[in-house]
Amino acid sequence: MGRHRGKHEDDDASDLHEHPGENRRRRGRGGAFAALAAAFSIMLGLGVTGWYVFNTQDGCSGEDIVVTAAVSPELDTALTAIAEEFNAQRHDLDGRCVVADVQAIDSANVTYGITGGGPTIGDTDSDVWIPDSSLWPDIVKDESGDAGFTDTGTSVASSPLVLAQPAESGDQEDDEQPSWDALVPTTAPSAGAAGNDVRLVDPIRSSSGMATLALISGAIGDETEGRPELVAALQTLQRGVTPDEEAAFGLLSEDTGGEPRFLVLPEQAAWRFNSAHEDAPARITYPQGGTYTLDYPYIVRTGDPVMSRAAEVFRAALTGDAARRTLAADGFRSADGAADTEVLTEDAGFTAEAPDSLPTPSTQSVQQLAQAWNRLKLDTRLLTLVDISGSMLEPVPGTDVNRMEVTAASAAEGLNLFPEGSELGLWQFSVKINNDLDYSELLPVRELSAETNGVTHKEALAAAFAEMEPLPDGDTGLYDTYLAAYREMSRTYRADRINAILMLTDGNNDDADSIDIDELLSTIESESSPERPIPVFTIAFGPDIDPEPLERIAAATGGEAYTTEDPTEIGDIFLRAFAQRLDTPAEEE
Repeated sequence: MGRHRGKHEDDDASDLHEHPGENRRRRGRGGAFAALAAAFSIMLGLGVTGWYVFNTQDGCSGEDIVVTAAVSPELDTALTAIAEEFNAQRHDLDGRCVVADVQAIDSANVTYGITGGGPTIGDTDSDVWIPDSSLWPDIVKDESGDAGFTDTGTSVASSPLVLAQPAESGDQEDDEQPSWDALVPTTAPSAGAAGNDVRLVDPIRSSSGMATLALISGAIGDETEGRPELVAALQTLQRGVTPDEEAAFGLLSEDTGGEPRFLVLPEQAAWRFNSAHEDAPARITYPQGGTYTLDYPYIVRTGDPVMSRAAEVFRAALTGDAARRTLAADGFRSADGAADTEVLTEDAGFTAEAPDSLPTPSTQSVQQLAQAWNRLKLDTRLLTLVDISGSMLEPVPGTDVNRMEVTAASAAEGLNLFPEGSELGLWQFSVKINNDLDYSELLPVRELSAETNGVTHKEALAAAFAEMEPLPDGDTGLYDTYLAAYREMSRTYRADRINAILMLTDGNNDDADSIDIDELLSTIESESSPERPIPVFTIAFGPDIDPEPLERIAAATGGEAYTTEDPTEIGDIFLRAFAQRLDTPAEEE
């Protein structure tokens, strides 16, 4: 993880006099003494702000002290205007003019530039940093410890998250305010099921996206039993994620055909979209129960006392009435939530009073959600094994269908859990159904979106599930089938995907000629590799299941075994199996 020194600690004072546009050295963390001195100078400045504000005579001379400020891109227009006025006022510090140089840099880019925890683009160094949310400096503090910056406690603006809908989106009652826990489905998706089309910006690079995950996760609950619901919510959101705000704006311009669609955006972004689309503005809703608010903290990154004092001069200007008016005119609220009602108008759906602000998610919560998001996003290679023994003809109590029909329908619905880039295959098994083999391949492991004869692989799988027929006199050949499937997935292993096996069965091993459980486990142990994991998941249903061998297979492969007497629960068990992925160590990215 990259570590940086304080800016120019050993350089001449003249090195601080850079002008906008010149090449600047990389800045970073200072030593303990420099950081203490910087913090002291900032606190001193906070106590004598009036001196800095009023001592703006034209007598400063010599080299300018240039304060570079990396600001979240949506602040660029307003802060550039404020900086131009600030620079024209010739603020004096020890006989030299303080000059502000505003640079629009993505907040995630700066964060990863400091921590070394992700890809960055271009120069991410600056003397001052104004990200869109305290989420980012919190991450820096947690991952980098002595990060070489001082949080001044100043918020230069605020913008709560809202729900924006395209002008032609589905009807919604005027007083209807979705809550975070009701916004996204938390059950296994089913084909044709109704639900909100919720879109958000990639949470790995967007505070609005990450805050959305945190708010929905918090509404669901963090208990272990709530994890399947979280998986369902995350998978639903992943199908509607956009890479950036520009792409989100494009979705707000689309005709949804009358179907409801919500985009989670900062209020200022929604205002900015509406300003550019007055003929078809987005409809604005504030979530019931409160929302997260972007707080735009003013962070000083330099450890040099003189530069820290110069940064304080610019901070004082940003908290003045003129700066607040400029920011309000650009769709931002003040730090305390006050809005310019002639900008954020009631006619456009905005409210004069800020919504209740929910707490900033903890760094631990953000990191766990980011990890879960990345793991679930990783596409799967899954080979599904379906039992077609005679017992699958048994009726399911309380229904007019048999076990096979319920299993096939649940498995087909389970296809909706997988992104289009996932690869799935299908085998059926009983005893000696393929010459002397207990299993036969119906469809190879292929990408769901792949087409053959005008039919996608996903459609072919759904049709194959629907056409499966149990063998009235068929027995259950578990162990040979497990081993053959394990060897096939090992032979075709792909390191860029999660490789796994799913077995659906209602019986115990009935093949007297097959290997036994001990031989199966010893063979898997000898042929497996920690670097190429292939977890085996088994969903077994029926009153006569012996779970012990299934649990041993799961333990040996890093999978899980689920048993139930009700095959109609398969959909929920699918979610629990996916939730288990959140506990699987992720490969290094």
